[in-house]
Amino acid sequence: VQLQACGGGLVQAGGSLRLSCAASGRTFGSYTVGWFRQAPGKDREFVAAISAWGRSKTHAEAVKGRFAIARDDAKDTVYLQMNSLKPEDTADYYCAAREGWNNRALFSENYVYWGQGTQVTVSS
Repeated sequence: VQLQACGGGLVQAGGSLRLSCAASGRTFGSYTVGWFRQAPGKDREFVAAISAWGRSKTHAEAVKGRFAIARDDAKDTVYLQMNSLKPEDTADYYCAAREGWNNRALFSENYVYWGQGTQVTVSS
């Protein structure tokens, strides 16, 4: 599976962005897809994940109520809608894919396929 993330940019605090993760290569719908982010000088952290065919999803506490993960398997694309952005959301955002849905989906080391990062900068 090849993944390509896009949609990042510069936005003011309180604004919105929608990230996209487009896939090619295999039956994308059967994979769990996660979004992670890494700010300068910090570890990569979990943001959200969605199971195969969109049956289940989970979001990190820091983004609950502001971010929403969704997928359109007809387009082989997973989205991360980000609303009410804060300066602390500034980071490089990565999408990743793995097989299976369990609590391992919260940890980046359990993902096999990764896209390149897309940078999100939120100004105060």
